[in-house]
Amino acid sequence: MDRDETFERGLAIRKEMFGALTEEHLRNADDFMRDLQDMVTTYCFGEVWGREGLGRNIRSMLTISLLAAQGRPEELKWHVKGALANGVTQDEIKEVFLHTAVYAGIPAGVAAFFAAREVLAEEAAE
Repeated sequence: MDRDETFERGLAIRKEMFGALTEEHLRNADDFMRDLQDMVTTYCFGEVWGREGLGRNIRSMLTISLLAAQGRPEELKWHVKGALANGVTQDEIKEVFLHTAVYAGIPAGVAAFFAAREVLAEEAAE
């Protein structure tokens, strides 16, 4: 698969997970940010998320756990939205963060719950 095909596959996955926000990020990418958006679309989503070895729901659960463990609340919020789009349930998200709290620390788990609760409230309001 060539680079353009990988980009297009990554773009499709990003749109399925994050909707119009993907187009907004790409449209608003200036000369400074354009290469980063290209890398995220091609490498993260086209090459890694596009692999068949794991389903997107499992990739989402791994991703939100890792982001919680790293203390990355802004990225975590995005990926909670993506997890919901990938079929991860609210109960599964809760279980992921309980499990994460055991292995990454209670503060990381608490922060993840607060970030996810904010996203879940936004989603319920829509």
